Amino acid sequence: MSLMLNYGVMKKWLFAITLFIIVVLNVLFLQYTNNSTHLVEELEQNHDQVSYQKLFDNTWAEIKDNYYDPSLNKQIWYRWKEHYRGKIKTEADAKVAIDSMLASLNDPYSKYMDKEEYSEQNSSIASKIVGIGVNIASISGKITIINVMDGSPAQAANLQANDIIYAVDGKAISGMPIAEVANLVKGKENSVVDLTILRNNEKINKKITRKEIKIKTVKSSIDKNIGYIQISTFVSVTTPNDFLDALEKTQNTDGLIIDLRGNTGGLLPNAVFIANLFIPEGNIVSIVGRDGYKFDIAAQNLDFKINKPLVILVDGNSASASEILSGALKDYKKAVLLGTKTYGKGMVQKIIPLQNDTGLNLTIAKYLTPKGNDINKKGIEPDYKVEFTINDLKNQNDVQLAAAKNILKTMVSHNK
Repeated sequence: MSLMLNYGVMKKWLFAITLFIIVVLNVLFLQYTNNSTHLVEELEQNHDQVSYQKLFDNTWAEIKDNYYDPSLNKQIWYRWKEHYRGKIKTEADAKVAIDSMLASLNDPYSKYMDKEEYSEQNSSIASKIVGIGVNIASISGKITIINVMDGSPAQAANLQANDIIYAVDGKAISGMPIAEVANLVKGKENSVVDLTILRNNEKINKKITRKEIKIKTVKSSIDKNIGYIQISTFVSVTTPNDFLDALEKTQNTDGLIIDLRGNTGGLLPNAVFIANLFIPEGNIVSIVGRDGYKFDIAAQNLDFKINKPLVILVDGNSASASEILSGALKDYKKAVLLGTKTYGKGMVQKIIPLQNDTGLNLTIAKYLTPKGNDINKKGIEPDYKVEFTINDLKNQNDVQLAAAKNILKTMVSHNK
């Protein structure tokens, strides 16, 4: 099999599946929306400037018409419009009102994005962020660096995986939500962030200049006859092509490990595209919208397939698109999962541009695995449960990766 010969075919299929999913999401909108002019595709921006009262009213209408639960968490939605009628004068007023309205849905994934947050969202999709170049996760309540991006300011400052962030600009971050910590670490290009980290119980201070970082979402390596591919996020439009490059580099191996640990998700078409490389036929994922309206996204018959033993590494931060990929491969017995139970995010969001360069990330559907499993708030149990101990973290001993290699060696020997 030569992946390079099929590169153009893969790009065409990626475009086709992306277009299909956009159509699916828009049809889910159209089932319940009288005014289709509200429909916009991801990455567009709405530069129209309106009053902040009008911005609130328009956001209220988008949620009413398009939220996946038509009961809107069993509440009378008009009360929000009446409550804030004529009261919103400033940008801060609008944000507080919209945030309060969204909080009533009891949905952690639907959120309002002000101008800065919306711009950052689009930058992430375009694979560019301003920061220091680390991926972080909460491990045992401690904000821990999972990996350091190659060529990043963090790498130049000698930050390392398993460093624990203790304080940002002198502010202790113990007990702080991970998203809040991430926002503190990010900032304007060429500004400096002062990090206090814990490494082997020793406090170390690092002053790091933030830079624009081109996100490389996929990394690969080979250990003897085993290929290793890490996908750090599905948020970038470059992820499918990066994954194809990684497959090209590891194509002569006997088995493959795909590392989705710490991957909190991203764009749905990316997960579907990669799953289809391993699943030649059948349903990859089902999208269920308001009132049970359902679409199945089926695998397409490609002119090649990957058929080798496969282990997927997952953990409690593997969510959303990571669970679509790992869930599909597990259901079809194309891979075994190793690590700890995944996060359990089975909802689908659509980015809706709003006026004043703001946006809304709104839950419009849920998804089911090929076997019809709803994993929301449940997660996916791995086939092999392997947990880190405190000593493993201290010694930077990746017991999950080591276990995956051992299991894969057994699978390869049985496959011969």
